[in-house]
Amino acid sequence: MSLSEQVKQFDALLQRDEPVLALAPMQDVTDLPFWKVIRSRGGADVYYTEYFRVHADSRLEKPILRSITENPTGRPVVAQMIGNSIPDLVRTARELQQHPIAAVDLNLGCPAPVVYKKCAGGGLLREPERVDRILGTLREAVETRFTVKTRIGFDDPAVFDELLPIFAKHNLDLLTVHGRTVKEMYRSAVHYDFIARAVAEAGCPVLANGNVYSAAKAESVLGETGVSGLMIGRGIIRNPWLFTQIRQHLRGEPPVWPSGREVLEYVTDLFEMTAPENYIERSQVQKMKKYMNYFGLGVDPEGRFLHDIRRAQTKADFFAICREHLDHDEPMPLEPYTPELQSRDVVAGIHT
Repeated sequence: MSLSEQVKQFDALLQRDEPVLALAPMQDVTDLPFWKVIRSRGGADVYYTEYFRVHADSRLEKPILRSITENPTGRPVVAQMIGNSIPDLVRTARELQQHPIAAVDLNLGCPAPVVYKKCAGGGLLREPERVDRILGTLREAVETRFTVKTRIGFDDPAVFDELLPIFAKHNLDLLTVHGRTVKEMYRSAVHYDFIARAVAEAGCPVLANGNVYSAAKAESVLGETGVSGLMIGRGIIRNPWLFTQIRQHLRGEPPVWPSGREVLEYVTDLFEMTAPENYIERSQVQKMKKYMNYFGLGVDPEGRFLHDIRRAQTKADFFAICREHLDHDEPMPLEPYTPELQSRDVVAGIHT
C-alpha cells in the first residue's frame, strides 16, 4: 500500500460512523511478528509502530521500519517518534514520509523513567511551552497526517488545562489520550472525564486509551467519552480476539470467546513467530513470560497459571504448563478476574 493509499484509508476510518480500533504502540511488543499474530485473529483498524528513538545520531531503526515496509495487515500504519530535539524530530519525520505510512505520531506519554528523565515521552508534559514549539514545527514539516499520543499530565492533571489549547492550536489530525498522568503509570483508575474534555476541546478526532479490557468496557468508554475510537495495548496481549469481540458487541451480537485450545494455539504462535532466527531457548522463554504476565490475568482466578509459568525454564516446561491450563474446549473470556489485577503494572519494559 502506497503512502497516498495509506492516507486515504486512514482518513476514511476517521470519517466513518463505526469507532476506530487502534493497536497501541508498545515498545518491544508491537513488532512485525506480533502484528501477524493478532491480524490472524481479527486485528486492528490501524497499527502504531514501536517508537523510533530520535536524537542527534539516530537513524530509523531497521526492525521497527520493517513493520512499515513489510506491513502484512492491509491496514494503515502510523509511525511513532519519541524525542525532544526539534531539528532531529523534523529530520526523522521527513525520513519516515519516504515510506508508506498514514501518519507521523509524536509520543508525549511514555511513562518509563529512562525516557521521561531525558525529557522525552511523558517527560515533555512538564514543559507545555516546549510542547507548543515542537508541535508547531512538526505540523509544518509533516505533509501527511500528524497525530499525537499523550497522557493527561506528568504528575498533576491540572496541566491538561494548558495542554488542550496547544493541541487545538496546531491542527492535529488525531489525538490519542491515555487518561492517566505519567506518574500514575498503569496503577490508578483511568480519568475518562479528561478524555471527554479532549473530545470537546481538541478540535480533532480523539481516541481513548487506558484499561479497555472487554467488549462491554469498550462500549462503556465510548459512551462515557464520546471519542472517535479506542486504542488498546495490554488488553490485546491478553486477548488478541478483543478487537473482533468489540465489533461483534457493538453490532448487538454476542462476542465469540475462543476455546482453551484456540488460546493455546495463540500462545504457540506467539512463541514461534516472535522468536528470532537461531534463538536461544531460555531467552525466548523469558521473553514469553513478559507476554504471559498480561495474558495470565485472564486464565484462572487463583493465579496458578502465572505462578507456574514464571518458574518455567525450558520450552518443554513452558508448554507443559500451558497445556495443563489450556488444552480443553471450554470457552475462555480472557477478562481480568479482579480490579486489582486489571490495573497492576506487572510487566517492566512494556511502555505505551
